[in-house]
Amino acid sequence: MTFLEALIPLSVFGCIFGIFYLFVSARNRERMALIEKGADASIFYSSKEKRVTPVWKILILNFSLLLMGIGIGIFIAGILDQVLNVEGEIAYPGTIFLMAGIGLFTGFNMTKNLDK
Repeated sequence: MTFLEALIPLSVFGCIFGIFYLFVSARNRERMALIEKGADASIFYSSKEKRVTPVWKILILNFSLLLMGIGIGIFIAGILDQVLNVEGEIAYPGTIFLMAGIGLFTGFNMTKNLDK
């Protein structure tokens, strides 16, 4: 392994660490400034009601719709490839990503309706 090959994982780790550090330090500075001004500590906690829908239901819903979108994308790409003679190298990735995105968007909208 050369130096440049070792530099890639180190730079990825460094970027992730840097983003996390900036997030935590900025949050701490903001909270300290509010405390110095005499703000109430309750503003740091969410005043919203607790979620009605459990997180595991939301994850299962989104994951299942993602997998269904991928499956439908493969099916439609196969039809495009065999019947309409669209190149498979174009049909498969494009249709799979399109249908997976539609599945995730549908899951987002269904999740929004679950919380109502």
